[in-house]
Formats: sequence, structure tokens, C-alpha cells
Amino acid sequence: MSFIGIDLGTSSVKAVLVDDRQRVLATAARELTITRPAPLWSEQAPADWVAATLETLRRLKDTAPEAFRRCAGIGLSGQMHGAVLLDARDEPLRPCILWNDGRATAECAEIETGEPASRAITGNIAMPGFTAPKLLWVRKHEPDIFRRTRKVLLPKAYLRLVLTGDAIEEMSDASGTLWLDTGRRDWSDRMLAATGLDRSHMPALVEGSQAAGRMRPELARELGFDAPPLFAGGAGDNAAGAVGLGAVDPGSSFLSLGTSGVLWRTTAGFEPRAGSAVHAFCHALPGRWHQMSVHLSAAASLSWWSSMSGQSEAALLGELGGQIDRPSPVIFTPYLSGERTPHNDPQLRAGFLGLGHDTDRKAMTRAVLEGVAFAFRDGKEALEDGTSPIGEAMAIGGGARSDTWLAILADVLNLPLRRYRQAEAGAAFGAARLARLACTGESPEAVCAPPSGEADIFRPHPDRAAAYAERHALWRRAAEVSHALR
Repeated sequence: MSFIGIDLGTSSVKAVLVDDRQRVLATAARELTITRPAPLWSEQAPADWVAATLETLRRLKDTAPEAFRRCAGIGLSGQMHGAVLLDARDEPLRPCILWNDGRATAECAEIETGEPASRAITGNIAMPGFTAPKLLWVRKHEPDIFRRTRKVLLPKAYLRLVLTGDAIEEMSDASGTLWLDTGRRDWSDRMLAATGLDRSHMPALVEGSQAAGRMRPELARELGFDAPPLFAGGAGDNAAGAVGLGAVDPGSSFLSLGTSGVLWRTTAGFEPRAGSAVHAFCHALPGRWHQMSVHLSAAASLSWWSSMSGQSEAALLGELGGQIDRPSPVIFTPYLSGERTPHNDPQLRAGFLGLGHDTDRKAMTRAVLEGVAFAFRDGKEALEDGTSPIGEAMAIGGGARSDTWLAILADVLNLPLRRYRQAEAGAAFGAARLARLACTGESPEAVCAPPSGEADIFRPHPDRAAAYAERHALWRRAAEVSHALR
């Protein structure tokens, strides 16, 4: 048997084909674009996701036709929080409002005022990026679209609907809507009512490792499968990454340095920390939960600096020449899209501080890498406040390919980081593991093992860690300027 994992990300759709020994046989990717029609807005066309997904599946087939033909199951991973509004014919009524859209700030306050138990039910503070505030915004500003809305799906659930005909979502992604009773792992009637919706607007709920539809027969024939593959519930992107890394036992941690940044810790139970803007969500596996600090512009900060400087990201990193021996004289606050943990403020903005006539591009690049690391440090302190410290973490995401960046992060966080080559497949690999679980019924422990083989280990250097701790205090004062300019 073989299995496919599809990761519907923000910047691209990625897919992997793995065999029953969990070897990656083929990979494929197709880029996506974001539109920003107004300040704080961030949208995508759902049709683009479908086209990109079908293209990546065909590329997998071209690379490994026999294994592709025998695929038994498909798992979906997806960007979280997006609002896909469907009419009575399951057609999108407008572009999807994405996770990094900040227009619904006022609606967050309305939700928490209208349902005072919101944080206790969901385990999370209301944030503009979550799905529920977006629906209040639509009801207020696009009332005709709200009136015509019959279903609200997250991005990967819409993709499943197109591929299978079934409206099904799983627990980890549903946790990011603000409509889930996260402790009970079920939709909350009270939270739905707070946004003028009810259960009829929601997809069915399953665990990420459970069966969740089968590919439409006509599509399976067109793509060249022997039989329509079974779909697993799948996972939100970070939960899928955790499954791929084997971060399934309580206390296991990883750092994701993707478009956004995440510091993750698996928990045995539902442990909300809403006051510090830490997310408390369901894991993609039954009976497990997790906490996350989330940072909206991680690798996105380097991408932005690349576009501003006219240099490729590889060229900018190459200019640094490897090991960084001291903090940059320049400070950068990475709030290009606002921030979640610990500030929960979409109005925060990024900026450089400390520029002079002698400032060169290398100093500014270092400042960007360090600024993202300092934001992660804020998130780490929020995660650890009042509980046990994080001992070490695995590192994944596109930014984690940079030795220099991981060395800076290890020093700033004073935390050992491990990078495994096997982990490069990321969320798509975790989705493929969930597909296997749905098909075989194996235990998660039997399938979701941590990466094997040698790891690149980035350990904090005492002198640099001390210098960065001192610099972090100054960086926080610069971050306060961002608050003042909001």
C-alpha cells in the first residue's frame, strides 16, 4: 500500500507519496498567491487550491506511477482559521478570508461580550485571525453574503468537499474556529449562537486519524487510482507537523519556522492559557491536546526583507557567512501582520531601529533573523509561565533549513534544537501518516515515531545566549514603540 499527504498551505500546496515503510517516494508542490484588497485584509480563491492540488497529484503520478496507482488513503493538512462561505449549492460566495487577516478586531470584543464564557469553552482568547470573528464581520459588512451562507468550512475541509463530496472536519483544525468546545471535542451551540450560526452550518466532526470520506469515483478514475482512496480526517498544519515529527506524547515540543512561527507543546489534557494569548487546541489524535505560541510573520519576515532589498533569501543568508558571534547593532520588530502571542494585536507593525550611515545590509538581515527569534522568546516565556520549562525542541519549516537562523534561535531561546532530514516533508508527511492510520487502524504509537537517523543539533552557546538575553530586554523596549505607533 501507499499513502498520500496533501498540505494546503498559505504559500503553496505540497504533496508527498509514501510507501508502507514510510519512505517518501515522490514530492510535488504548486505555489499559491494571496490578495490584499484593503489594509489588514488577506484572501485567497478556493478554486486555486483545487487546481493546485490536482496538479500536485498528477506530478506525484508522473514520478511514481505504480505506487500512486495503488494509493489506499489520502490525508489532508491545511492552513487554519480560514473562512470559506458556501451557498446552498456548495459554491463559494466570496474569497476565503485567511488566518493572517486582521479586519475583525471589533468583532472579537463583540463575541466575548456576547458570550462571557467564550474563553472557558474554547480555551482561547478571541483573535481576529480565528474563523468566528470573520463571520461576524461578514454579517455586519456583507449582509447579503451572510444571509446566503449555508455552510462554513475551513480551507482543507473545502478541499475535501470538492474531492469527496463530504463536508467533514477534524478536531485540531476545528479548535481554531472559536466554535469548538475544545475540552469536549464537539461544536459549542453557545459559541455558534454568538455569531448567528447553528450546527447546520458546520461540517461533521471526526478525529484526525479516522476515516472521513472517499474520493469521488469519477475523479479517482480521471487521476488514475486503482480504487477511490479513503480520506483521513487529517489535521491543521501544525498538528500535522506534530504527527510527522512524532510529537504525540505529552511534553514533546517542536519549533516551526514557516511563513508563520509556532512553538508547540503536546499536553495530556485540555490546558487553556488564554490570558497570555497561548493557543490551547485539540491534537489530531484522540485523547490528546496541545498548546502553541503563534507568531504571524516568521519566515515571512525574511521573505519581505528579500523583496525590499532586491536580494534572494539565499543570497541574504549567504552574506552572513555562517556563525553569528554577537547581536546585530540594528533591531527589527517582526510585526508585519500584527502579532498573536503574547500581544494579540493585529495593528502592531514592524520596523527597524538603530540605523546609521554605517549600517549595511548584513546588519539588517541579522536583525530580521534575531527579531523573529526574540518574538519566539516572548512566546516561549508565555508557554512556560507557571509551568515546566521546555527542555528541547525539534525544528521544522522552510526557515529551519538555515543553520545560521537555527543557531540564533538556539542562543536566543537558550534551548537545544534538533533538525532531522526526514522532517523536511513536514505537514504533508504527517497527513500521510494519518491516512495510514485511517486505512489500517494501527495505533498512533506504532506509526507516529519520531524521526530516526542523525540529527543536526544546535546548542545554545553560553556567551552568546547571555548577550542575546541582554539584547532581548532592549528589543522589548523597541517592541513597545510598535504598540505606541499602532
